[in-house]
Amino acid sequence: MSENGTSQNNENNELLDALNSIDNVKVGDVVKGEVLTIDDDQQAIVGIADTGIEGVVPKKELSTKPVDDINSVIKVGDVLDLVVISRIGTDKEGGSYLLSQRRLEARKVWDDIQKEFEAGHTLTAPVTQVVKGGLVVDAGVRGFVPASMVSDHFVEDLSQFKGQTLEFKIVEIEPSENRLILSHRAIVEKERAAQKAEIMAKLTAGDIVEGKVARLTNFGAFVDLGGVDGLVHVSEIAFERVEKPSDVLKVGQEVKVKVLSVDPDRDRISLSIKQTLPEPWDGIEDKAPQGSVLDGTVKRLTSFGAFVEVFPGVEGLVHISQISHQHIATPADVLKVGQEIKVKVLDVRPNDHRLALSIKALEEKPQSGDEASENHSNNRSRNNNGGNNNRRRNNRNSAETSTANAPEESTGFSLGDLIGDSLKKDMEDNENN
Repeated sequence: MSENGTSQNNENNELLDALNSIDNVKVGDVVKGEVLTIDDDQQAIVGIADTGIEGVVPKKELSTKPVDDINSVIKVGDVLDLVVISRIGTDKEGGSYLLSQRRLEARKVWDDIQKEFEAGHTLTAPVTQVVKGGLVVDAGVRGFVPASMVSDHFVEDLSQFKGQTLEFKIVEIEPSENRLILSHRAIVEKERAAQKAEIMAKLTAGDIVEGKVARLTNFGAFVDLGGVDGLVHVSEIAFERVEKPSDVLKVGQEVKVKVLSVDPDRDRISLSIKQTLPEPWDGIEDKAPQGSVLDGTVKRLTSFGAFVEVFPGVEGLVHISQISHQHIATPADVLKVGQEIKVKVLDVRPNDHRLALSIKALEEKPQSGDEASENHSNNRSRNNNGGNNNRRRNNRNSAETSTANAPEESTGFSLGDLIGDSLKKDMEDNENN
């Protein structure tokens, strides 16, 4: 056979081998490719081992991590493990294949995550994006954390988590659909449960500890004691009456609390803020001595009188008989809740936490009809008589009325004489209630 004939046969054999090689390369196959060159489009041109054909690896298909410069990742002569993605062109056009190292790495990542999921393990990964409905996580493959699985409480602004590396529980994995659902909430709940058990084991009733206001509700404030929340009921916030916890507390505020009770079976801790504060009735004899005049606020109205707060947490009773010199049917006729008034202290009982107060003691007693008539007659007599007679009458009238015009509490009568047995009974009834 001539040399030309031999050469033609060799070319035909090579062509047949190439065609057979093309038939042997299928989408999804894992092949080895040697980097032959890197073109201007930052694509690696590789020769697929044992085939004699070429493939293309775009920059974005080199790694699961972002690649800025392909030359910093690979160089000519490197041999890569690649997966065949698709066919490019036709046989007549010198067809080649689109290859990927990234997807091969991702396949291995999916396998590893699947093993971790089956073993019940967690994974740690950075949060790369905040999207509508949750967080995107780079776990080697794209992972998604629904907003409801970010924390153990509602988080309005998820952007605070961007860039953080967090631990996650694998909730759902489906490699064929590139779906990986993760939960950070499960990790938080597990950590809190451990912290809660440890803290509750240490706490005992009577302990004074520090915490931070975590949440406010209409019925009280939840205080974080370092991983476990305790409840301060609205009645235990302050000695004075608190309508809404948000009126006196704010989220994030540091507070000192007293442990009232610990119930591990029900996971409940009862706390008190007011029991860490000075007792408002301490030293009340000095702050509100008998006869003193105080500013107060009407807090409650009853059928028998008005309760007036004169210091935070200190209320005294103005009996209905001590509201006005005029007869009134009910305290509501002349007073209203929230009204600012001045009161005079009639009696102080520190041990019973009782103050007897008076409004009318600070008001001038109006003259009766008889007194007005007598004064009118006296004025007429003064006009008819000389200065000496006038002075004698004035002295006599002054002596007759001095006791009547004197403040009632200074006349020597007892509290019962001044405000009646009804006040005593009402105060006792109120104390029993």
